[in-house]
Parts: sequence; structure tokens; C-alpha cells
Amino acid sequence: MKSSITPITPITAHGGRDYPTGYSLMNNGLLNKGTAFSAAERDALGLRGLLPARIFPIEQQVKRALHNLRAKNSDLNKYIFLNALQNRNETLYYRVVLDHLEEMMPIVYTPTVGQACLEYGAIFRRPRGLWITIQDRGRVAEVLANWPIQDVRLIVVTDGERILGLGDLGALGMGIPIGKLSLYTACAGVNPYYCLPITLDVGTDNQSLLDDDMYIGIEQRRVRGEEYREFIEEFVQAVQARYPKCLLQFEDFGNHNAFDLLERYRQRICTFNDDIQGTASVALAGLIAASRVQGVALAEQKLLFFGAGEAATGIGELFVAALRDAGLSEAAARAKCWFFDSKGLIVQSRGDLTPHKRRFAQDAEPLADFLTAVRTLRPTALIGAAGVAAVFTREVVEAMAASNPRPVVFALSNPTSKAECTAEEAYRWSSGTAIFASGSPFQPVACDGRTLVPGQANNVYIFPGVGLGVLTSCSSVVSDEMFLAAARTLAAMVTDEELATGRVFPALTNIREVSLRIATAVAEIAHDAGYARVPRPPDIAADIQQRMFAADYPSYV
Repeated sequence: MKSSITPITPITAHGGRDYPTGYSLMNNGLLNKGTAFSAAERDALGLRGLLPARIFPIEQQVKRALHNLRAKNSDLNKYIFLNALQNRNETLYYRVVLDHLEEMMPIVYTPTVGQACLEYGAIFRRPRGLWITIQDRGRVAEVLANWPIQDVRLIVVTDGERILGLGDLGALGMGIPIGKLSLYTACAGVNPYYCLPITLDVGTDNQSLLDDDMYIGIEQRRVRGEEYREFIEEFVQAVQARYPKCLLQFEDFGNHNAFDLLERYRQRICTFNDDIQGTASVALAGLIAASRVQGVALAEQKLLFFGAGEAATGIGELFVAALRDAGLSEAAARAKCWFFDSKGLIVQSRGDLTPHKRRFAQDAEPLADFLTAVRTLRPTALIGAAGVAAVFTREVVEAMAASNPRPVVFALSNPTSKAECTAEEAYRWSSGTAIFASGSPFQPVACDGRTLVPGQANNVYIFPGVGLGVLTSCSSVVSDEMFLAAARTLAAMVTDEELATGRVFPALTNIREVSLRIATAVAEIAHDAGYARVPRPPDIAADIQQRMFAADYPSYV
């Protein structure tokens, strides 16, 4: 029997919800229209005199916002401008982002969000989301209740320990959940009303932050062990009690905690970890598309990862699931995945392996040099996910090209300063044969008389659509099958024309259609598997589409 839980619905001025008037209305970013309020609305809502006389439609507001944005002298200042616009007028913010997505994406999220996090204490202007600290133990539910929205459906939470490739930033990591939720709205139409960014401040082991008298977090070393686990449990229970329909996304936790939390909660609550599962899905989609270029089956790929943390092993696990689905045994599928970490090749004779690494340990001789590993193993695909810059050297790329007519080189580490190699390096060192993708964006490269367009393996292709499908179906869990379906859906949307230019992902301008198709595939799984807690609609895609947030102003009269 289906429960009475309702899926997310559009929220408009006439959606049956109370909304403020006068100055309070103008200070509500979700409802404010600024100079776009009509004469009738100004009279009805007590706005007469609070705004200049001339009325500007949203198109002219966008034009003004773009003019002011482009006048900023750095990407960080552009980020600050957009953050202020989001706080003031969310509809206008999302119209600017949606209408100019390829220009805005690097500012709203990677790579600029990394610099924004580093300087978050200095650029903090207005609270957006919740900081819940270890000092709030025993009263987490009370703190959560301070958030004014009663029907939160989507929380992105971090503890700031592994922010992008920048490491432990403690309370400064708040830029990540804010940015992720902005992408949920921009790229998949999840209404911002339902979204809540949270940072769990459990201290920091970053000494430079502890020594900084302007640091905004609690001044203590990071809490670990049983005290940490009990704090997380209290937080999860508080979320479940207050927001029973909520999808909880864990983001940028340290490796050990990331795997532990995913395993502990994935069957208990509706949750996933984007660094593990979202990254895996987008990388698998890139490998599927690259296989089309190479003219080989996915099962013929042999992967060598530089890094064996949550991102790398997450990719490996989903790749293994895809090969098992194609008919390979578990052992045969895992034999296709080789990992190289800070201590060398991950082999069975090593005694220092954590459980997530041990599952991929191969019966082989240890190798301590990465170039030697490339030359010895002769992989078809090289995947970097360790946050170590420039590790894909000229010799490494040349070795890949020597053993593969079309080598796959995925430099996935963020931000740009941590990339394993640049797009230009991969193309030039491989004489234009590399199939390249990266975590941060790179410009097209002229090589041997043609222009190659590097793909960006951005999780934004995956997590917004997965989340939208989960929310609209009110799924009780987020399954691995959903991420596998998302990868296949994304790969199928890459056209032959895009592959010919070097892309292994569709253009970002098509992101809403990508998210809709992924959400549809995810919702179908939720209904077929019995995870959905609402009746199955006659047309799932149409039902999801009509629930997607559009950056258009409502009428208040």
C-alpha cells in the first residue's frame, strides 16, 4: 500500500502557501521580484514607494545583472556577486545561470567554488543554510528546527574534511553544499524552497585555520571515533524526525568516514554520497562513450587508476557492476581494474590495505613507480582521482598512446590546479589520439589541423537528475542500479557529432533534458523495485517535467 507522502510540487504565489508583504516580501529571496513587481502588485502588497517607479521585466533584469557581473575583475568577485543575487532574488539568479549556463557553471561551482571555500570566512555576508557543531550534541534537533522551512526534501551536508582537492577546510566548506544545491535547481529544476545546505562543524586538523583568529569555525581539533559517530547518528535521526521525506546527500567527507557513513545508512534512509556514487556514474558514462569512439565493448577496457580513495574506488565498483550486468563474473570484472596509490600498485601482498582497497587488490608483483605500472599493465584507460597535480606526465601519456590507438585519459581531480594533466598536454603528447575528460573545464585545443573539445566529467550531469527522480517518486532508498541507469542514459545522449569533436559528454546547454531523462530512468526503477512511496503516474517523464522549477516570476494578483 502506498503511503500518503506527496512528491515535490511547484511552489508559486498561488500555490496555497502564505507569503509576506511589503518590506518582508522584498527580503524573501524565494519570493522577491525586485523591480519586476507590477503596478497592481505594488498596490496589493504594500510595495508602493519601496521600489523605484519604473518596472523592469525579468529579461531586462538579466541584462543588468550580466552587465554588473561581467564588470567584476575576478571569478571570485563574480562568485560573490552571484551569491548576493541569489540571496536577494532567487528567480533572477537562476534565470541568469540557466540562460548562460556554460559561462556561469565555472563560477557557481568548480573551479571557483574551491577558492570561495578557501576564503569563505572573508566573503561571508549572510547566512544561507545551517552550521551544526559538535558542541550542539544533545540539541541537534533544536538547531535543525531553527530553519524556517517546514518541508525540506533535500539536504546536502558536509563536515568539511575533504573539500574538492583542497583538504580539510572545516567550517569553510559551506560553499560546497550551497553550490551543489544551486546546481540541483539550475540543472534539474528542484525547487529551492525544498533545499537546505548544512555544514557539520566537528573541528579541523588544518593548523593554519586553527591559528587564524578570523576562522569562522569552532577552534578545536577534529572529533573522531565514537563521539563523531554518535554525533552523526543524532544528526541523521533529527533529520528523519523533522523531514521524513528528505533525501540526505553526503558531500566531501574524508575517505574513511565517507565509506563508513554510506555503508551504515544507505539501507536505512534515503541517501547517497556524490563523491563515491555520482563521480562513479559520470566517469562510467564517459567510459561507455569512449568505448564507442574506440569501437570496443566496455568489457574490453582495462582501467588503471591513480588514486584509490572514495572517487576512484567508487568508479571501480560501478564499472564492475556494469561488467557483471554484461555477463562477466565478479572476479573477471575486478581483474579489469588496477589501482595505484601513494605507496604503489595495490596488490594482494600489501598489508596496509583498507577494506575498500582490498576488494581491488590484484595478484601481481608490487610496483612503486607509476610510469612503470603504465608500461607494464598497458591499460586502455587512465583515470586520475587523487588530487595530485601533473602526475600524468609526458612520458605517461606517450606510453598510453604507444599501446593504444585511442587511449582514454581522464584527469578528474578538482580544482584545476590539481588536474593530473591539462587537455592540451593530453592531446599534444598523444598526437591528438587521446580521448580526454577532466574534472574542471578546459578550453578547446587546436591540434594537427582540427579543434578538439575536451569533455568535463562533471557530476552535475548525474546527481541533479538522480535526486530529481528520487524526490518525485518519493523513493525510500537510492540504489546502485539508479546510478548505473544514470550512466547509461547520459552516455546514450552523446551524439556521434559530439564524439567526433572529442566530447564524451553532451553539451552543458542540454543539461535540463539530461536531468529529465535520468530522473525518469531513476523514477522508473523506484516504481519497479517497490521503493516509490507514491502511486506511479501514467507518464513518468511528463509528471516529472511539470514539477520542475522554472525561473519565471509568479503573479501575485
